[in-house]
Order: sequence, then structure tokens, then C-alpha cells
Amino acid sequence: MSTNPVRKTLVKLLVGVVGMFVFAVFVMPPLYDVFCDITGIGGKTGGPYQVSESGVDLSRSVKVQFIATNNGAMPWEFTPKVYEVRVHPGEATKVEFYAKNRTSRDMVAQAIPNVTPFNAAEYFHKTECFCFNQQPLEAGAEADLPLVFIVDRDLPKAIKTITLSYTLFDVTDRVNGSLAQVN
Repeated sequence: MSTNPVRKTLVKLLVGVVGMFVFAVFVMPPLYDVFCDITGIGGKTGGPYQVSESGVDLSRSVKVQFIATNNGAMPWEFTPKVYEVRVHPGEATKVEFYAKNRTSRDMVAQAIPNVTPFNAAEYFHKTECFCFNQQPLEAGAEADLPLVFIVDRDLPKAIKTITLSYTLFDVTDRVNGSLAQVN
């Protein structure tokens, strides 16, 4: 009995597609994180920041823009409540993002931040951020997600605009345990 060459090719293509999917979803994100840590590029902000005593620089202001996107498989509504603010370096500023689980199932999301221009990332500090924790939402529920940040006084004067973008990912399947923590 001979094997159909079309069927063999189709099986190889399907295996290739599955392999690319596994690589893109499970292998690339950790490799990207390592690459960004080593090179310092990628616009990722650091973790929580402690407010310094150096004060606010009232002599200048910086425009901070906000963008929210969903990963292709994420069915939530996700948007900033304000699209830009003007801040003085050194002052704490609070903004909120809005999220709504438009599905009929409980889900958990994780937001991944990115700052541009890339050289501004080290001067953009979050003191409180929904991105520090996974965000569980029951089916149909909505939430206001707070972000408190400070643009460092040492931000180079040539940088007049900073863009903070978040991509929201569905991490429901990766979360161990139940969604009993949902408020």
C-alpha cells in the first residue's frame, strides 16, 4: 500500500503550524524577556518604585500617552480611561484603565507594559499598577484598573512625550487554583 504524497505533505504542514504556534506562545516570550534584560531595549519598565524626596520639577512638563491592546486571543474590552496626561517630573500621577470580561466564563488576565521611546523606560516608574498582578474577572464583570506612576526628574530634557502601552493576555489556563479571589 503506497502512501499518498499529498497526505504526507499535509501532515508535515500541520505539524509545522503547531510547532510554530507552540514556539510563538511558549518559547518566544521568555526569550524576549532575556533579550531585553541583557540588551536593555524593549521599553519594559521596572517593578515597583519608591517615591524619592527630591521633589517635583515644576519648570517642565512631559506628555504621557496611554495605549491598550488585547493579545489576539483575548476577548476582553480593555482601554485607558484617559488617553494622555501632562505631568511634571517627580510628581505622582494616577490614571485608570477599564476592563470588561465580555465572555460567559470567568477569566484571568495579565497586562504586559512597554514604554517608548525605549530610552525613557528607565525614567518611568510605577508605584502602583494593575500589571503587577494577574487580574481575575468573572463572566460579564468589569473593573477599573489603577496605575500610579512618576516620571523621574532625571528624564533627559529632549524627551517630551512618553507612550505607555499595555497588551492584555489571557492567562486563565496558566493560573493554578480557582477564581475564588475574584472580588
